[in-house]
Amino acid sequence: MTSSTTDTREIWFLTGSQGLYGEDTLRQVAEQSRTVAAALDGSAGIPVRIVWKPVLTDAAAIRRTCLDANADDTCIGLITWMHTFSPAKMWIAGLDALRKPLLHLHTQANTRLPWSTIDMDFMNLNQAAHGDREFGHIQSRLGIARKTVAGHATDPATVHRIAHWARAAAGRAELATLKLARFGDNMRDVAVTEGDKVEAQLRLGVSVNTYGVNDLVAVVDDVADADVSELVKDYDDQYRLAPELRAGADRHDALRYAARIELGLRTFLQDGGFRAFTTNFEDLGGLRQLPGLAVQRLMADGYGFGGEGDWKTAVLLRTLKAAADGLPGGTSFMEDYTYHLEPGQELILGAHMLEVCPSIAAGTPSCEIHPLSIGGREDPVRLVFDAAPGPAVVVGLADMGDRFRLVANEIDVVDPAEPLPRLPVARAVWKPRPDFRTATEAWLTAGAPHHTVLTRALDTDVLDDLAEMLAVELVLIDDTTTIRRFTRELRWNQAYHRLAQGF
Repeated sequence: MTSSTTDTREIWFLTGSQGLYGEDTLRQVAEQSRTVAAALDGSAGIPVRIVWKPVLTDAAAIRRTCLDANADDTCIGLITWMHTFSPAKMWIAGLDALRKPLLHLHTQANTRLPWSTIDMDFMNLNQAAHGDREFGHIQSRLGIARKTVAGHATDPATVHRIAHWARAAAGRAELATLKLARFGDNMRDVAVTEGDKVEAQLRLGVSVNTYGVNDLVAVVDDVADADVSELVKDYDDQYRLAPELRAGADRHDALRYAARIELGLRTFLQDGGFRAFTTNFEDLGGLRQLPGLAVQRLMADGYGFGGEGDWKTAVLLRTLKAAADGLPGGTSFMEDYTYHLEPGQELILGAHMLEVCPSIAAGTPSCEIHPLSIGGREDPVRLVFDAAPGPAVVVGLADMGDRFRLVANEIDVVDPAEPLPRLPVARAVWKPRPDFRTATEAWLTAGAPHHTVLTRALDTDVLDDLAEMLAVELVLIDDTTTIRRFTRELRWNQAYHRLAQGF
């Protein structure tokens, strides 16, 4: 899981034209479209390869290319550009068959018009201004979900928007093959961690299945002592190890058992092809500790995780980690825990029992052991740290019965107002936008969950693109939110999504 998820991904660059203009014009179209594709492929901001495909001039070739894209697991989406005028009826069969995300790039080869030399040959070659309008019409006529980006391919603003879409496409591709292992069920009597796993596989692609905790315990117990010793050395190298956990100290055996859990979990997940998982403190079987350190380190390596059997948040975390691949900032499982309600200085303190990803840490985490008041097991080992300050987003995924809903709140992570010497867990403190009252009232009105994903690596543009690709509702709480408009948006969304299911 430490390898990049985007190394083998690619986006195909398709160029539309027609045979009317002759072979000389088509050669120029091909040369110029190769140049545009190469410029995008060479951009450091776009996380996957942009692969140029031969110019498309007839319906059969268009349909075959779209079908090939559907069947190619490395292809996560298509960028289309109508360099000249490509009669849109040629695209009907291909677009109707397409099952991969689509971006319509409205651009042209040149940035400036050659005013003194422009003639009809130039006009015939460079006519995306109306070729793309023809293509836009047929996409709307067919109801094709897509992103439209206008601007020259060398413009940083254009590249930035394409890069966001490409990251969303990477997240969507991850979902399509994601397997999640639930160790035990979800926490008893909790509503928000429930959900329709069949609908999730149908709509999103993820396969969610449950395994007995003792299936994991058997793998944990089989871990070799020598491997445990090697991993404990890594802990000592990477973290500030509490004195009582060091070799020869009275709690060193607890650290070794935490390492054993990590090695067993990694083996189970790797052998089964799982990239996300859940645990539940109510169902630990033969485990002596609630997995804490192991979960944190697995998240840091890219795995999705949800506490108390919350598979939806685990799915969301893995998806956003895939989308954020290679970006700084970090992405973590999170839970809204408690508030600082000093008027005008309101803050949210987020944490969990143990499981917050160190990718969001402000500095080197400390590795500590402390009692846990629930679970009824031995004291668990965990990493303790404060989250790094800066702009971020918290996102929740809820099952609303007839659809899934994403709710996102733009926030600003801040340093704690004072030290937290008696709170031995990883935590984040943030100011929600636009303000505490509006943000929390909107979150509650939307029925959003208490488990979330906090990301400093991605912004809401990526979430918006991802929601469009998945046909999933997204509601955003940001600087412009008011409760009146937000409540109306929820009502409009409910009507739209119910009607859309019948289209």
